[in-house]
Amino acid sequence: MKKILFLTNIPSPYRVDFFNVLGTKSDLTVLYERHTAKSRDLKWSTGTERNFKEIFMKGIKLGDDIAVCPSVLKYITSKYDVVIFDGYSSPTAMLAIISLYIRKIKFIISADGGFIKEETTFKKKFKSFFIRKASAWLSSSDDTTNYLIYYGAKKDKIYKYPFTSILKKDISGITDKNEIIKLKKKLNIKEDKVVLTVGRFIPVKGYDILLTACNGLPEDIGVYIIGGTPTQEYVELKEKYNLKQVHFIDFKPKEQLKQYYKTANVFVLPTRGDVWGLVINEAMSFGLPIVTTDKCVAGVELIENWKNGFLINVDDSEMLREKILTILSDEQLQHEMSVENVKQIENYTIEKMAERHLEIFNNMEL
Repeated sequence: MKKILFLTNIPSPYRVDFFNVLGTKSDLTVLYERHTAKSRDLKWSTGTERNFKEIFMKGIKLGDDIAVCPSVLKYITSKYDVVIFDGYSSPTAMLAIISLYIRKIKFIISADGGFIKEETTFKKKFKSFFIRKASAWLSSSDDTTNYLIYYGAKKDKIYKYPFTSILKKDISGITDKNEIIKLKKKLNIKEDKVVLTVGRFIPVKGYDILLTACNGLPEDIGVYIIGGTPTQEYVELKEKYNLKQVHFIDFKPKEQLKQYYKTANVFVLPTRGDVWGLVINEAMSFGLPIVTTDKCVAGVELIENWKNGFLINVDDSEMLREKILTILSDEQLQHEMSVENVKQIENYTIEKMAERHLEIFNNMEL
């Protein structure tokens, strides 16, 4: 049984699920920088079950979800078969990477996603300094692999894995029509068809583009944006276009959120840049066709035009409206996309992710 040390920032629910599965087939210890992120809703919970050892390091909190934890140095030792970092950019991870490199202890960097961006030469060299120190890298997608290579990772030491937030039991599949009718009544959804998106009301999510795209949608198409309290910008856009069919919904716990997924006909994420976008996985598990942008790594990796959804250009409200209407006006196309997404997401479960990690750890030569 492999002795594994995993360093990450916070115990987010999907990470805990992953660690629990991985911990059943390994001797796993997880180091956390913080108990939670500043932006997390208080209803956010990770449950109590643990199949692994977890350690919350003491440190100085920085930003939303990272910290400076000098105590990391006493935990990262050569007694582990595998030392793996969930990213490299926090001060704690940087300190640990330098320490391991000096002591010639090999380690792995895992990247959930990444796009190559224009940046200064100094910034590129700074990132490369830490990324290239690893002996191997884990990548969630082809774009992520290209990102790692750009910063100095060795192509033959990059191992791809399916990144996800859903367990096998979470795959609900296509919802029965009678259940949809009951749920719509329960949730007070009066529109014939439903467009759903889930995420915080922040500029990067592109909800201003979605609201602009809604100007011109038939009123029997309800648009539900779930993710907290909208800022004034979004409220004013809704008023500007008189979008009576657009509904801002507060944060919902997992079980309640499922009900909205089940009533939806299509899921959209008009993001300006998501290094993955786990809501794509979640929507696919309910058999929803997807419309997202070419700056969503999950979309680029999992969505193929006309097969299970559409990829659109960033900030293109007309294209977004067009693709939503294309799906909603063709029941056969919607059904085919739904079937394809349920089939495809079966390969993107937490069980498959843990299985792939163990396969990599057992076969790789650091």
